[in-house]
Amino acid sequence: MGAYTKIKTRKEAREIMMQTIFQMDAQKSFNIKDEFLQGKTVEKEHAYCRNLLENISTNITKIDQLIDESSNGWSIPRLAKTDLAILRLAITELLYFDDISGAITINEAVELAKKYGTDSSPKFINAVLGTAYSKINEK
Repeated sequence: MGAYTKIKTRKEAREIMMQTIFQMDAQKSFNIKDEFLQGKTVEKEHAYCRNLLENISTNITKIDQLIDESSNGWSIPRLAKTDLAILRLAITELLYFDDISGAITINEAVELAKKYGTDSSPKFINAVLGTAYSKINEK
C-alpha cells in the first residue's frame, strides 16, 4: 500500500523497535538492514532507533546472556517471542542508554507486555528486568 508509520514519540519508537526486534528474531538475523526500518518514518527518534538496532546487532550475545541469567530458569528458547523481543529492547536500553532512566525503561516494557504479551507477561517482564537492572548496577 505504500503507507508509512510515522514515529514521533519515544513510546511509539519503542513499540516499532519491539516489532522490529521480533522480526529480526523471526528472520534469525540481527545484522542491521535498512529493510527493518523500511516504511517507517522515524522523524526525531531516528537516532534512538538506529542506536538501539546497532547495539542489539553488536551485543546480542551479551543481551541474551543477561536475559538468561535474570529469568530464573527460563532459557531463551522457552520464552514467548513477544516477551523476548520486549526484554531485548529493554535490556539494550538498560545497558547502553545512560540518558534513559531504568524505571522508565522497565515501566515502558511492562506496558508493551500488557499490549502484546499474555496475561502473565507483564509480571514476568517486570521481574526479569528488575533482576537484570540490579545485576547491571552491581557492576
